[in-house]
Amino acid sequence: MLDVGKWPIFSLCSEEELQLIRQACVFGSAGNEVLYTTVNDEVFVLGTNCCGCLGLGDVQSTIEPRRLDSLSGKKIACLSYGSGPHIVLATTEGEVFTWGHNAYSQLGNGTTNHGLVPCHISTNLSNKQVIEVACGSYHSLVLTSDGEVFAWGYNNSGQVGSGSTANQPIPRRVTSCLQNKVVVNIACGQMCSMAVVDNGEVYVWGYNGNGQLGLGSGGNQSTPCRLALQGARVQRVACGYAHTLVLTDEGQVYAWGANSYGQLGTGNKSNQSYPTPVAVEKDRIIEIAACHSAHTSAAKTQGGHVYMWGQCRGQSVVLPHLTHLSCTDDVFACFATPAVSWRLLSVEPDDHLTVAESLKREFDNPSTADLRFLVDGKYIYAHKVPSQN
Repeated sequence: MLDVGKWPIFSLCSEEELQLIRQACVFGSAGNEVLYTTVNDEVFVLGTNCCGCLGLGDVQSTIEPRRLDSLSGKKIACLSYGSGPHIVLATTEGEVFTWGHNAYSQLGNGTTNHGLVPCHISTNLSNKQVIEVACGSYHSLVLTSDGEVFAWGYNNSGQVGSGSTANQPIPRRVTSCLQNKVVVNIACGQMCSMAVVDNGEVYVWGYNGNGQLGLGSGGNQSTPCRLALQGARVQRVACGYAHTLVLTDEGQVYAWGANSYGQLGTGNKSNQSYPTPVAVEKDRIIEIAACHSAHTSAAKTQGGHVYMWGQCRGQSVVLPHLTHLSCTDDVFACFATPAVSWRLLSVEPDDHLTVAESLKREFDNPSTADLRFLVDGKYIYAHKVPSQN
């Protein structure tokens, strides 16, 4: 079950409100803004509302959840945020909405005016279904169902992949050597972009001052460039502020880029410009996690163990550290600076009924006397008085 209680911003919500949450994303320069959906597909926002990033039509902060009427009823598939902050959201129908900070055209609506309400972005995407979104600090990427990548926004280092360094005000397809490739996963660092294609190859572009492109050199790339990974087939890529992680189909993790907090997990703080293996344990890694606003890395094994490394509440953890947590989302709630989500947090709709249903089921069972249930990480006990019949 999704435990949003680990995120400080949710202390502003009542227990009743927390029970209704189905999806959530915590963002902002101090983890002080949040968007969440309820079991009824209503969308609520809360927090400081920098640059109108709550989408309410104003810049007033709020300590009480306010409903975002323009998106309520739409089912959210994925969401990402930039440093301004700006928000890029895709619905389950493949539509894209953006709002918030827009000084670098990162909203993709052709202007540099801040967006105070969600704007449907259709230019060059009208016949496309978007299935994944990613934001760097001030640029945006989306991935379509047919494996194409579109980019827009800040481009001082070539991070939109257009071949120039001019900002891009509307979505344009990233082509070059991706022209005939089918992309299956995208990610953004602060000022760089990554794409994984269906044959396991990785393509990188944008800023490379800390080696975060993994090309062995420090030069920026204004168009996608294939990464050499010694025959490994990559399934997923994740980007931190200036470092990169990839997960292979064999459960191996590689890391490269900035390492001032040990975020590469190599045991030291030296930057790496080539992919470097990360030794977690013998168990297979099934998930990697990082986000462009933090210097923290995390991974989850097939056995359910969660590891973290990098910046940990101001300390440097230079080797993967086994945590007591059950998911990588909790790593960012508890240890990252700021405490922001690395992805859209989600809970299955039926999970909200799990406790009540299990209580009823167990109490209806005549063989059950003393009951124990795990609720939000704590055991609760109930005693059933035996029937006198």
